[in-house]
Amino acid sequence: MADEVSGREGAGIRGAGVAGRRPATPASPPEASRRHLLAATAAAGLGVLTACGPSSSRADSAPKASPPGGSPGSASASAGSGTPGPSGSATAPPSAHPTKRRRPELPRGGRELFPRYRLVGFCGLPGAAALGRLGTGDPEQRAAQAEKVAHPYAAGREPLPVLELLATVANATAGPDGAYRSRTPPATIRRFHRLARDRRALLLLNIQPGRAAVLDEVKALRDWLVHPDVGIALDPEWEMGSGEVPGDTYGHTDGHELTKVARYLSGLVRAHDLPQKPLVFHQVATSVVGEQSALRPQPGVALIKSADGIGSPDLKRGTWHRLVKDLPDGLHTGFKLFYEEDAKGSRLMTPKEVLALRPQPEYVMYE
Repeated sequence: MADEVSGREGAGIRGAGVAGRRPATPASPPEASRRHLLAATAAAGLGVLTACGPSSSRADSAPKASPPGGSPGSASASAGSGTPGPSGSATAPPSAHPTKRRRPELPRGGRELFPRYRLVGFCGLPGAAALGRLGTGDPEQRAAQAEKVAHPYAAGREPLPVLELLATVANATAGPDGAYRSRTPPATIRRFHRLARDRRALLLLNIQPGRAAVLDEVKALRDWLVHPDVGIALDPEWEMGSGEVPGDTYGHTDGHELTKVARYLSGLVRAHDLPQKPLVFHQVATSVVGEQSALRPQPGVALIKSADGIGSPDLKRGTWHRLVKDLPDGLHTGFKLFYEEDAKGSRLMTPKEVLALRPQPEYVMYE
């Protein structure tokens, strides 16, 4: 039987079967080490980077939402301005020429992601090199490199750099709330949000939920999501059911749950007059996303299915064809590449090879 997930089902998850199947081959060292780190972040010391459980509050330190068309801090900057009136309260100064409010736009202009842009970038978490290129080296240099990597993918579109930061990380240990996940501190998210703004890039907040409810994790990021340059990426292979532990088996989501997340994001877009917001879901095997036909596109949200998986170019193409078969209407496609793992025993696919896939990926992520 052909390897279904570009080397990842064959690599196995600590030897466990996926969707009732046994792994085709023993675990390979690169994939085993990567998965072990992902599933053991707390034990590996990533606790110093993440705040576990509900004690990690976004409301206390996340940036406040800007008024539609405004910039961060514009609301507070105008508060208290004006001249005190007779009663001591402030009155707004007269304006002979009221200015027309400018609607919020994407980092490089416009309010629709597609077909104008192609999203290309890096993912990761600072201090965890095995989780992706974004977690290595100087973040400013990585952001600049992401823009250079994006340009060969233009192919008639405008490249839009993306920084995909792990905001919720699956753990092999339960934690104080039994959720098997940790949340990245607001200070780290704030740093990367500022970095994305400096580079006119998108910030995607990646969620590996463990046993936590996916929608709860998305809602915990609300104070970031009300900005026009922040979206969501879901990693459902790390979405565990009752009794399941990250790293022991693949997780699972379905079209109904993805639609609920899209509907929530659509509500934020509508309430804050935001531009189109990306919602990426990474898929490593057909078993990871069930009832795909239940997906329902929502206004203001670009649904992107990203084909995950490690392997040679031929193996990755095979996975791509299986995962994009019978795509629901309104679903965009993405593709993931691994600098180290893909090159073990083979080579990294070139931008030309990625762009030759059909349908052509509109989102390309390097880990």
